Amino acid sequence: MKDLLPFLQNLRALDMLDVLAVSFIVYRMLLIVQGTRAVQMLLGLGAMAMLWWVADIYELHALSWLLQLFFDYLFILIIVLFQDQIKSALAAFGGTKFLGKNSKSKLDQQIEEVVAACQALSRERTGALIVFEKSHGLLNYSLTGTRLDARVHSDVLYALFQTRSPLHDGAVIIFNGKIQSAGCFLPLSKSGEVERHFGTRHRAALGVTEVSDAVVVVVSEETGKVQICHEGIFQVAVDENALRKGLRQRLLQYERGQHEVAGVHS
Repeated sequence: MKDLLPFLQNLRALDMLDVLAVSFIVYRMLLIVQGTRAVQMLLGLGAMAMLWWVADIYELHALSWLLQLFFDYLFILIIVLFQDQIKSALAAFGGTKFLGKNSKSKLDQQIEEVVAACQALSRERTGALIVFEKSHGLLNYSLTGTRLDARVHSDVLYALFQTRSPLHDGAVIIFNGKIQSAGCFLPLSKSGEVERHFGTRHRAALGVTEVSDAVVVVVSEETGKVQICHEGIFQVAVDENALRKGLRQRLLQYERGQHEVAGVHS
C-alpha cells in the first residue's frame, strides 16, 4: 500500500487518458478477432512468449536466441498475420462519430437491407410480408413461427420468401435489430371495409396494424406492388426511394422518441 500511494500521487489526468486510449484500442481489436482464426494465432504467439521465458530462465541459449530473433521482428509479423483484422479495425475506427463522420444508424442499415430484398422480390413477383415491431409487443405472433434471431440482411429475407422455402407463407418479424422469427401467422383484419382484391398477406398486414403500432411491408405476389401498412392505412411505394422514405418516416421517428424517453428517465 505504501508503494502504491506515491504512484497514485504522481498519476496525471493525461496518464489516465493514455491508459484509456490503449484499453479502447485493445478492446476493439479483441472484438474484431473474436471468433476468427486470429484468436488461434494470438494464442500461438502467447505460447511462444511463454516458451521464450522458460528458455531464458533455464538458460537454453540456442532456443532463447532463436525466439529472440523471432520476436525482434514481431511488429512486422503482426502486420502480415493480422492484416485483415487491422483493416477492419481501421475501418471501424474511421466510421466512429467522434471523428466527425456520421455513419448510418443500425436502423438505417436495416431499412436498406429490407428495401434491397423487397425490390428483388417485387421484380420476380414473389410475395413477402415483413413486420417491424415497435413499442407494442408481438411475441405471441413471433411464437407461431420459427425463431431465427438472425441479422437483418437482404439475402436472408430474399431466401425466406422463396416459394421453395418452408417459411415463405408466413410473416417475418423484425425486432431489436434482428429477424426474430419467420413463418409467423398474423391476425387477419376483421374490417368490413377491406378491399375485395386484397389477399391474405394484405389482410394480415392490415390486421396486425389494427392491434399494434407495427410497420408492415407487403410485396404482392400477383402484381409485384410494394406497399407499407401502418395504423391500418396502406401506402404504395412506387419505387425503392419511396419505400426507403416511408420506412424512415415511420421508424426513425419512433427511434428518436425512444431515445428521448430514455434520456428523461435517466
